[in-house]
Amino acid sequence: MEKIILASNNKHKISEFRQMLDCEVLSLEDIGFVDEIVEDGETFLENSLIKAKAVSKFLKEKNIVANVIADDSGLCVNALDGRPGIYSARYAVEHNDKANRQKLLQELEGKADRSAYFVCLIVKLFSDGHYVSVEGRTYGKILTEEKGDTSFGYDCLFFSDELQKSFGQATSEEKNAVSHRGRALKKLLELKDA
Repeated sequence: MEKIILASNNKHKISEFRQMLDCEVLSLEDIGFVDEIVEDGETFLENSLIKAKAVSKFLKEKNIVANVIADDSGLCVNALDGRPGIYSARYAVEHNDKANRQKLLQELEGKADRSAYFVCLIVKLFSDGHYVSVEGRTYGKILTEEKGDTSFGYDCLFFSDELQKSFGQATSEEKNAVSHRGRALKKLLELKDA
């Protein structure tokens, strides 16, 4: 069975990848990677590559041969010119979901257009140095109040066009079927050289 290193310690993300990939998925914690990765790219692709390359370098130093998957994802709101975008996890405060959601709601006050989409850009970096990338998107709108589970990102504010409920109200199976990450992973699995 193929062993993939996922460039993340995000428990929700690790769980989603493990549910959708038919291989052994190891987190950064599993391989002992403790360095901070500075995501200072200007696009989802640049940030994904920064993470993948940092982990790949670590693996080479440890003489571990494995492929690395990294993703960068975010919420893009049309009325906010695509914000929070690549800054989604640190929109108001670094990795404080509630503060980030509050800032989003404040910025959307009085705006009629609440349409939005999630983007996920996945890079698979092979041990020989080449990579493939795929992107998935899912569309919806931003609610005026939180609905459902509030434990993960913007899910409780994102009303999915396809599910006709917020991601916070959806089961993990429902969300994975239409989510940006699920769509990007499906594309990755369909690539012949991935």
